[in-house]
Amino acid sequence: QVQLVESGGGLVQAGGSLTLSCAASGHTFENYAVAWFRQAPGQERDFVAGIGWSTHYGGFVQGRFTISMDGAKKTVYLQMNNLKATDTAVYYCAARSSGVANMRPSVYDYWGQGTQVTVSS
Repeated sequence: QVQLVESGGGLVQAGGSLTLSCAASGHTFENYAVAWFRQAPGQERDFVAGIGWSTHYGGFVQGRFTISMDGAKKTVYLQMNNLKATDTAVYYCAARSSGVANMRPSVYDYWGQGTQVTVSS
């Protein structure tokens, strides 16, 4: 069982930056793909970025976000720059026991509790 713990959310002004972290409790991400999703009130859960054998980003990212994994493969980061009010959402970390990141939430086996990101305009 993989437990995911997210941190780093908060309130930031438009144009600012935040870095989200996703740590695997008692486990590593060796041979796992990890992704970030986000969900705004009344909206579907959208793919933001994923990392495994390669990295992938949602179309709305447009070079503003960077996903990375530490060398010990215990923490995945999402560096978010030039934040917009439309980036406001709860951000979730997810993991699947495959090296291929996927844009569909349904294929992920493990989820974190979510962290709120609020961007003020």
